[in-house]
Amino acid sequence: MKITLIRHDKESGKEMLTVCDAGVLIEKMKSETKAGYVTGLRTVLPELEGTHAMYEHIDKLPRIYPALEYARTKDGGRKMKQYNGLLQLEVKKLAGLGEADLVKRQAMLLPQTFAAFCGSSGKSVKIWVRFALPDGNLPKREQEAMLFHAHAYRLAVSCYQPLLPFPITLREPSLTQSCRMTLDEQPEYNPAAVSFCLEQPFSMPGEETFRQRRLAEKNPLLRMEPGYETSQTFVMLFESALDKAFRELENWRRGDDLQPLLVHLAEHCYKAGIPEEEVVRQVLIHYHRQSDEQTVRTILHNLYQECKGFGKNISLSKEQQLALQTEEFMKRRYEFRYNTQIAEVEYRERLSFRFRFNPLDKRALNSIALDAQMEGIPLWDRDISRYIYSNRVPVFNPLEDFLYRLPGWDGKDRIRELAATVPCRNPYWTDLFHRWFLNMVSHWRGYDKKYANSVSPLLVGAQGTRKSTFCRSIMPPSERSYYTDSIDFSRKKDAELYLNRFALINIDEFDQVSSTQQGFLKHILQKPVVNMRKPHASAVLEMRRYASFIATSNQKDLLTDPSGSRRFICIEVTGVIDTNRPIDYEQLYAQAMYELEHGERYWFDQEDEKIMMENNREFEQVPPEEQLFFRYFRAAQPDEGEWLSPAEIMEDIQRNSSIPMSVKRVNSFGRILKKQEIPSKHVRSGTLYHVVKLVTA
Repeated sequence: MKITLIRHDKESGKEMLTVCDAGVLIEKMKSETKAGYVTGLRTVLPELEGTHAMYEHIDKLPRIYPALEYARTKDGGRKMKQYNGLLQLEVKKLAGLGEADLVKRQAMLLPQTFAAFCGSSGKSVKIWVRFALPDGNLPKREQEAMLFHAHAYRLAVSCYQPLLPFPITLREPSLTQSCRMTLDEQPEYNPAAVSFCLEQPFSMPGEETFRQRRLAEKNPLLRMEPGYETSQTFVMLFESALDKAFRELENWRRGDDLQPLLVHLAEHCYKAGIPEEEVVRQVLIHYHRQSDEQTVRTILHNLYQECKGFGKNISLSKEQQLALQTEEFMKRRYEFRYNTQIAEVEYRERLSFRFRFNPLDKRALNSIALDAQMEGIPLWDRDISRYIYSNRVPVFNPLEDFLYRLPGWDGKDRIRELAATVPCRNPYWTDLFHRWFLNMVSHWRGYDKKYANSVSPLLVGAQGTRKSTFCRSIMPPSERSYYTDSIDFSRKKDAELYLNRFALINIDEFDQVSSTQQGFLKHILQKPVVNMRKPHASAVLEMRRYASFIATSNQKDLLTDPSGSRRFICIEVTGVIDTNRPIDYEQLYAQAMYELEHGERYWFDQEDEKIMMENNREFEQVPPEEQLFFRYFRAAQPDEGEWLSPAEIMEDIQRNSSIPMSVKRVNSFGRILKKQEIPSKHVRSGTLYHVVKLVTA
């Protein structure tokens, strides 16, 4: 079996791909290199935790891809050569090599374990599991392999988790899942591992959870899990117990003998289930000047020895208990976030195969309420809604989250490279697309709230040239839900809301936008913010505009604006766009972020607009009055011709051609003459144009 290793070189920006036998790779893991990169990583990793800093030699450790054997394409990219049928499970956050060895030994109890080794951090274990179809073969096509791999992951987790002493770190199954090159002097390796047998699935697995139902436990302290802030709970319980003690000692005041208060306080704290050490700590915080620590410890210890019924009577009101139970239940079972892009709360279940956040609908609310009631917590849907639509749920902006999680740029120009996949004869296309791309990312970050990204690439070409596919491929897969190619300009309110809801809008079949909608299109292209009232809301809000536009068409004569159509980058697609080339989205957008941070211009200046207007001439519709003008007139030289108004010229054209004349047509005709640079002058009666009448037969 061949395993692929890929390393990115920072200095050259190149990607180095090597393929080696699985057995050879396992042998390489057993010894450290002379440079000691893995050892160095394990040494500095504790210092890097909680920071954004990276190990300086991290690029020296290639990434290992167990699921796929890659091969190079002719253009230097990579493609799937073969699916290996290897699935990687990960157990993270281990204490050290001792726990890692235990996990490896347990994993090897199953004959399907191909390999198990310690991760590069020294605190994780990677488990490689073999899978195959019933006939012993493996899926050949990438799409089939993707479906097979997803179902295999679910089966592997359900089989291995009962054997392992620590939880498997759940990840969305992917063919491109990888790990860093590592060091393990005693890796487990079984080249003769048998394969789990799995039928070829036809769809992705459903969102069913694998977790076991837990017994109901009324005391939230007994259901605490790592990560929950226990200190906050203890403080709440202690303050409630202290309040009860005060009410029982009506005449006690600060400065009085502390012992009577401690007698009552200890009893309430004991019944509330607060550990003795925590009570000592809280008392010393409250009354650090009234008694020494040893006296407090002795009194409380003796009282705790006498009391009975630990945790049987929590000193909280029903409302406090419900609030505490609600928060503990929600944090333990679910993850919530308020998505500002769609203005909705999203959720996913912890310890489940729900890797993606989904909008919270009525069905989900009812399910959460029923799950809580199954655990003995008296929660109703209104209680769930109260929690969800509060500051307990953090705010999340998906675009900003994606952009600020990007790695450093490796220096390779991927934006122009992406533009170059579109075959065309426009020499300025790659530079103009680069400018537009920076403008798009800039608006996602909210750099410019005064001006909108009013320029749109417009791809013109025959059907089947993959124009729409190219437009969709600009968005990274994780953010593709914020892309749309369905916008109806006749529904103006919805179209304006799209400016806030979506990050990239494709005006598909641009030639279908009617002339009456062109004015509204021009309006929203240059609209920097959205001021409107959302459905069921009472106030008009100012909402950020995120959307940039791109467009496609099969027809060439598209542009109707006689002033020049400077809002479009029109190009004629002369061949099939190469959309099969893999895109490194992280580096693509990392380039944009780097250039924006280092002052690269993202707006179009007058020179850019001049280039666009000149190039767009071949895509403009030539109105009949313009065609007829050059049939009956031409621009005059200084010593010839006559000065006529647009109405007079139109009247003459109408007389010769019988074209209907209207006020609207006369008004637009003036702009046509100006665009054609016909000499003009302004007089009291209006603008006159210097023309020569042509003799016609």
